[in-house]
Amino acid sequence: MAETKPVDFLIVGFGLAGGLLAWELIRRGCRVIVADDGKISASQVAAGLINPVTGQRFVKTAEIDHLLPAARAYYADLAKVFTRPFYIEKPMQRQLRSEKEVMQCRKRLEADDYRGYLGGIVAPSDRDDLVGYLEQKQTGYLLTQPLLVCLADYFRASSAYRQAQFDYRDLQFDPVLQWQEFCPRRIIFCEGFRASDNPWFAWLPMRPAKGEILTLEHALPIPDRLFNDGRWLLPVGSGRVRLGATFDRDRIDSRTTEQAKTELIAAGERLFPGLKDARLIAHAAGVRPCTEDRQPLIGKHPQLAQLNIFNGFGAKGSLMIPWYCRRFADYLLKGDTLPLSCDIKRYERTHFPGCQSP
Repeated sequence: MAETKPVDFLIVGFGLAGGLLAWELIRRGCRVIVADDGKISASQVAAGLINPVTGQRFVKTAEIDHLLPAARAYYADLAKVFTRPFYIEKPMQRQLRSEKEVMQCRKRLEADDYRGYLGGIVAPSDRDDLVGYLEQKQTGYLLTQPLLVCLADYFRASSAYRQAQFDYRDLQFDPVLQWQEFCPRRIIFCEGFRASDNPWFAWLPMRPAKGEILTLEHALPIPDRLFNDGRWLLPVGSGRVRLGATFDRDRIDSRTTEQAKTELIAAGERLFPGLKDARLIAHAAGVRPCTEDRQPLIGKHPQLAQLNIFNGFGAKGSLMIPWYCRRFADYLLKGDTLPLSCDIKRYERTHFPGCQSP
């Protein structure tokens, strides 16, 4: 019989959530194994945008005042370890197409709690289809794929990575919790939208949304800033831009579509005229792990405390995951309380009537 290996945590899934959580726990001295099938995750497709003020009403992201500093510090620490930057700060120009949008922006600009994230409104001098530009501050993007490559290499070198398909039927509970040769104290599922298929956590209300992104090559004088009007345009150097993203709740798969390509090319032309003639370099699709209440799903199973979940960060994973990594690690290692907004206890009463919920 093969010798078993005790570990503190088995993390199932290696997107940004699984990768950063594993890093946080290893950094705190834990023995961790990351199990992943090696397939492309939504994190690898995503642009990793961080934008504090979003939507048609220009609303500040909840808890941004502590989420953003935590993300910056986290990615700066990783940059020191791997001697390369991962978070790129880049100003954003929000295109305004109606006087109603201008009035909404002026309302936000008058609010003290928005001034750190918004500049002024600039009148367009070269566009008849715009009524103004809103300058947005403290915006940028995460180089998600390079970061995941660095983390994977580190985990492999530390014997903390196992490329394997995790079959739920292979998990043993008796006499001890065991998967393959590993005997973890706890298992943490970081499976993204696939949590809907997890036999222990399928009761949680995931609302996944497919997103598609294009990479285009061009010869246009595009300034080095983010452009946004509901869709976004991200210059990535060498005459290339990334353009996205669609939002589809009906087709939950990683197949690219002609419909999305057409929509995005039209959006690119709207954001910067001339892009309709750019050359298509890449077209990718991924599925965001969104949730019903737009809050993460974190915590332990109400009946099987050894099983945990860290998931549901949707389109704002690059912003939210660092802060929640630290909160979850404090919960796991020190017994701290999770924020009620993310704790899966908020759904226990419906599905497990006998459990006590807050």
